[in-house]
Amino acid sequence: MNRKLDLLQPYPFEQLNDLLKDVRPTGAFDFIPLSLGEPKHEVADFLIALYSNPETLRTAVGAYPPTIGTPELRCAIANFVNKRFHLESDPIDAEHQVLPVNGTREALFAFAQAVIDSTDDAVTLMPNPFYQIYEGAAVLAGSNPGYIRCGVESSFLPDFSQVTEATWQRCQLLYICTPGNPTGAVMSIEMLQDLIELSDEYDFVIASDECYSEIYPDESNPPPGLLQAAAQMNRKGYKNCVAFNSLSKRSNLPGLRSGYVAGDAEYISKFLLYRTYHGSAMSIHNQQLSTAAWQDESHVQSNRDLYRAKFSAVLAVLDPIWPMHQPNAGFYLWPETPITDTAFTSKLFECTNIKVLPGTFLSRTVAGHNPGENHVRMALVATLDTCVEAALRIRSFIQAKKYC
Repeated sequence: MNRKLDLLQPYPFEQLNDLLKDVRPTGAFDFIPLSLGEPKHEVADFLIALYSNPETLRTAVGAYPPTIGTPELRCAIANFVNKRFHLESDPIDAEHQVLPVNGTREALFAFAQAVIDSTDDAVTLMPNPFYQIYEGAAVLAGSNPGYIRCGVESSFLPDFSQVTEATWQRCQLLYICTPGNPTGAVMSIEMLQDLIELSDEYDFVIASDECYSEIYPDESNPPPGLLQAAAQMNRKGYKNCVAFNSLSKRSNLPGLRSGYVAGDAEYISKFLLYRTYHGSAMSIHNQQLSTAAWQDESHVQSNRDLYRAKFSAVLAVLDPIWPMHQPNAGFYLWPETPITDTAFTSKLFECTNIKVLPGTFLSRTVAGHNPGENHVRMALVATLDTCVEAALRIRSFIQAKKYC
């Protein structure tokens, strides 16, 4: 067996199940999960109609899918990326700078296996708290994870000032997540450009996880992306810059497992080679549906409207008695807990039958500090009525100080 498998830590939801295994929730309420970021909004009707078309489905399942993706899908992705991130000065080339993938989770993991040249001192940097796939990818690729604190003192953005010169010299891959999971913090164009300059100086690749980029409160101010930052520097070719995105959050299609990687053509070419051997081709009927989803913005606008309504309603209930703020993007709340995050999670589940995710399950302790400590992640992915019901239960729980 691969001995590196023994280095992997339990996944956050395994830890959550273990934490709550002996907790008996009240029978007075139906169960509400706020722990898992699985979108529950209805899939757009036109996508369901396309997916269930017998003629196109029969044709699709009767052929091997191309790993590189159909020309139609690559063009749809390239058009989306170019328009959304204002890449008019150096448009992404659908033929050489786009690769469809089976969701960002699969691609973010596999990318590290393709690009890391494992040595004893290789480092993969990542935010902390983080999406645990980054850590597992680094470990199994033979690299050492390096954690960059994202605390309240830096508005939950990675504090790159803490990275030493020696660490930058060992860095081969930098994962960033913007908008951030779990905090919703958005990296500015200037911050992204600083990282690009560092990648030039120290020769590492930036993998930008942007899967929450299409959920934001202000229509006039969408979160910027890595390729957008590079384009504004008048660079050509997006050297060392690779962006990841998916339809899971944007189009409420988590079960489709469909996303893209776009950017530096050299890395895309090598990643395609890896995926060809890995057998990672997306089914053709999924590619057909994905093409239609990337080409339409009306259902995405409706999706954002639903999240805005939920944030407004939930914060109106909770903020007066449990201070919290709407994130800059994404669908998570990241409030501070009055007791330890694990104890709060257990007591909340017992008294309200609501699951949230402790912040320490999403982060690592470095130099004696854990930036997820005394925070919980709450995903507003259920219906408006369910989210409001959850907020009302939590308000009663907080007001009664049942956690004491």
